[in-house]
Formats: sequence, C-alpha cells, structure tokens
Amino acid sequence: MADAPQDYPTIDPTSFDVVLCGTGLPESVLAAACSAAGKTVLHVDPNPFYGSLFSSLPLPSFPSFLSSSSSDSVPSPSSTTPYAAVDLRRRSLYSEVETSGTVPEPSRRFIVDLVGPRVLYCADEAVDLLLRSGGSHHVEFKSVEGGTLLYWDGGLYTVPDSRQAIFKDTSLQLKEKNLLFRFFKLVQAHIAASAAGAEAGEGEASGKLPEEDLDLPFIEFLKKQHLSPKMRAVVLYAIAMADYDQDGADSCERLLTTKEGVKTIALYSSSIGRFANAEGAFIYPMYGHGELPQAFCRCAAVKGALYVLRMPATALLVDEEKKCYAGIRLASGQDILCQQLVLDPSYEIPSLDMTCSTPVSNSSRKVARGICIISSFVKQDLSNVLVVFPPKSLEEEQVTAVRVLQLSSNLAVCPPGMFMAYLSTPCTDTFTGKKCINKAIDVLFTTKASDDLEGHLETTSENSKEGVKPTLLWSCVYVQEITQCQGTSDTALSCPMPDENLDYRSILESTKKLFTDICPNEEFLPRNSAPKYADDDSDSAE
Repeated sequence: MADAPQDYPTIDPTSFDVVLCGTGLPESVLAAACSAAGKTVLHVDPNPFYGSLFSSLPLPSFPSFLSSSSSDSVPSPSSTTPYAAVDLRRRSLYSEVETSGTVPEPSRRFIVDLVGPRVLYCADEAVDLLLRSGGSHHVEFKSVEGGTLLYWDGGLYTVPDSRQAIFKDTSLQLKEKNLLFRFFKLVQAHIAASAAGAEAGEGEASGKLPEEDLDLPFIEFLKKQHLSPKMRAVVLYAIAMADYDQDGADSCERLLTTKEGVKTIALYSSSIGRFANAEGAFIYPMYGHGELPQAFCRCAAVKGALYVLRMPATALLVDEEKKCYAGIRLASGQDILCQQLVLDPSYEIPSLDMTCSTPVSNSSRKVARGICIISSFVKQDLSNVLVVFPPKSLEEEQVTAVRVLQLSSNLAVCPPGMFMAYLSTPCTDTFTGKKCINKAIDVLFTTKASDDLEGHLETTSENSKEGVKPTLLWSCVYVQEITQCQGTSDTALSCPMPDENLDYRSILESTKKLFTDICPNEEFLPRNSAPKYADDDSDSAE
C-alpha cells in the first residue's frame, strides 16, 4: 500500500538534468556516469531497497516482489503545472510462478538474486567499471572456485579450459587432448596477434585467423579442427556460452560466428589468473548481485546525485507544444522537471503521438528461471560451481542450453550447510522453458520424499565420488520477459532488462548507448571520475 502523501519528502531543487526511475543496474550505472559528467541527477525508486529488477532480496520478500511488480498505477495528484500529465503504468515481467517445498528457517538468511544465474568474468567490463568508478570500494567478491562442469552422457565433467586441465583430464583420449590443445593454441595465437596488431595500428598480423574462418559459424570452424562432439560442446556451451543449439543451423535462434566465439574465449582466458585470490575465470559478489547497483548508486551520490527511495512516480509531464516529455510527477504530488527521463523497463512509456499508448515488442523473448535450496553440493567439495547442460543433453527436443549456478554460504547468501542453485534457459514458449528447468532440477537433485537408488548421480570424472544427489528442500520456477519496450522518445529512455546471458556484457553495451544519447560528447565513466579514498591505489584496488 502506498504511503500517505504527507509522508513523502519534498525534493529541492525541482529541476534536474537527468531523472531516473528505478535503481536497477543500468539506471545506477547511468546515474554514476551522468553525475561524473557533471549532470545534476535525481534517482527515485518506489521500493525501500536498491536494485529494482536487478536486486537481491531476502527470501520472504521474493514471492511478493514477483507478484507485485505490476502494481496498479497510483492516481496522479492534481497540480498547477502548465504541463499535461500522462499516467505512468508498470507491467509485470514475471509469470508462471510455481513454488514447492518448505524454506528452512531462518528464512531471512537466504538471499535471492532476481538475475541469477549470473557471474562476472574477472576481466570483463563490469569489473573495470567498478574499478574506474570507485564502486569496487563498496562490493566484495569471491571466486567461483569450482569452475564449470559439463553434463554429458548422464555425468558431470570438469571443463578442460586450460592446458593443465586438458592433460589432467582422464576422461579424454590422447587424440582428443591433442586436438583440443591445438585448437586452444590456435585461438591464443589469434588473440595475441590481434592485440599486437591493435597496439601497432596494423590491420593484419601473423597468427591471426583468416577472415573467412572468422565469418564461419563457430561450429563449422570447430568441425574443421576435428573436435569431437563432446569437445565441441565444451567449447560452444561451457566456454563460449552459446545459448541455442548450434548444430541446428536452420532452426537455431542465434548462430554464433567464429569471431563471436573467439571473443568470448579471449575474455574467458584473460579472466583466468587476473586476480591472485580468484581461482578460474568467474567471480561472484558477496550478498548477491543487488550489491552492484548499490555500489554505482553510492558513486553517483558522492558526485552529487540525489536519492529518494519509497518514492513512486505516477505520471509523465508532457510539453504538448514541443511534443516532448518535460518531467515527472511523484506520488507526493510534486512535479520535477528535467531534460532527460530514464525509466526501468517495467514502466510503460506512452508514445507522444498517442497513436500507441502501450509498448510494442518485436519478439517474444523470455527466460525461464529456477531457484533452489539444496542440502549439499552437486559435486564433491565444490562450493561454488557453474553447471552447463548443452542442448539435447536432457532430451532430444531441448534446443537451448540450461545453466545452473550453485552457491554456498561463503557468499553470505544462505546459512552454513546449505546451498542456493540458480537455473535459467531462454525460451519463446513458457511450457518448454519450464520443462527444461524442471528436467535439470530432476537430474541434479532429489526430493525429500525420494529414497530410492536413483538418487545417485553417476560421473566419470577422476575427482568425483559417486554419491547421493543433493536433497531439494525448496524451489521456485518462473518465467521472465526480456523483450525491450518500444515507443521510447528522445526525452524518455527505457533501460535494458535482465537478460538470459551469464554476464552483463550485453546490458552494459546497451547502457553505454543510452549514455551517448544523454551525453554525446562525454566519456563514459572515465578513470579519473572515481572519488579518492585514503587507501586508493590502482594495484590494491584490483
């Protein structure tokens, strides 16, 4: 229920360069970047917490958030403003929510990520932005030390992602090892040559892959290297992180090119060993991904941005003469004017010509997500680990990869002795997406009621001990929309929503484009924008 109008604070000043509604990761990064560029910024959120669609919530708050994201529009208070007011509505991005089991007590010790499963590569841009902006002072990371496991032929295999891992792997034949090692050597030579050529300003360099190979579908290039089906699955789905079945070229939703695949392998390789205290390529924020928006919000606040939580926006103000949005009306009845409005994707932005008052989607992209509380790890002694189910590994009709991220109490997301597991797969059909998630849950976990011998997960990896599958204590499976709103105008921009990817590269790329629209002649979060701290040192910060 909304607070009484008299409970809302009065905001002063009443005019800003940029007003942002929602404190999700894209909006928070934009607030930090705009503040660093010298813009005056107001950042409001109807929730009592930071993060919006990118937040981490105590488990008791999670179901109500999924069901209340489509809150009824708050009646717009009357005002003496000269601008017309168009009611602002929010839509639900979540559907088909199904929960089962019982949450162990204390339930508030379980922290749920709305964007899971998701990690940060040690060398990706999200980490660089945290370092450049000073946000790294407000968030702590732990290594996903278990790396990645591939589900293949009914077992979990450690992904051989380096020379050492390849030759330690006893499940591979010598010929497979040699071919995989030769492939990685070829890709590393291309990466090194590309970097050397870029530094020298050269277009071509010795060791680079031919352009005709780079333009090939990645799976065709892997076949040219004579990699076995299992090794192709390792490269495509557990390292290059392809989402769709690359073998079905005609029906594949998104066919990965060699250039795209090599780019992700380069990121993966450069992430391994970047930080001395991080094993493998991935890191994860303590207390969940909701810490990331908070970190950028703090950077923005240091630069002068004004923050008001528990403050719903009820209407957009329209300058009918100029045919543009002039500001926003808050639940308090106060009108705030601005040059630029930025809204999180749960808000519907009416078209200014009023011919289309609701957002139009060009596609029906969705992601099916699952969240589980389990009693033990999926593989012996691996606390934090990523599991990948390639297409067709669960059933012949499976056309998308399913990713599972198991997290332990050392990330402060659950009590000791228990684990959180996040699952996701892209889908256009909600039934198919949820079916894939539930099949992966059945493969990895057993319910408390099951006491038969099928609770044993067979693996052939040398470090594995055959044992009982973890017990599934509680689960929630649901579907999230990932289509982008249309109808955005020059003066009202809609941010990207959480997508199906494992990392934030696509979201940050879209966010940078929005910043260019707002500040066309400014650098995006330059290194000198970070506030100075007493212990600031570029090396110690990393």
